[in-house]
Amino acid sequence: MTAVTCEHAAELGEAPEPSTLDGCEDCLAGGGRWVHLRLCLSCGKVGCCDSSPAKHASKHAAESGHPVIRSFEPGETWRWCFVDQTTV
Repeated sequence: MTAVTCEHAAELGEAPEPSTLDGCEDCLAGGGRWVHLRLCLSCGKVGCCDSSPAKHASKHAAESGHPVIRSFEPGETWRWCFVDQTTV
């Protein structure tokens, strides 16, 4: 078995400051709701997960081309690359 290598994660610098600490930036602006939060590791945008109605984190990745997010939930440290479709 070979391990998946993600060049996108390898290219990341320090984690950016979150755009907000209050929740999904787009849900807050539009009155939506979220299930879990994700942080874009390219720009710091906080978006909601794919279990949330609006799936703002995935939409942001698709629109911006920013490949890697991490969980923005307390105690979780996992990261996901949208391009390679793998945890990193």
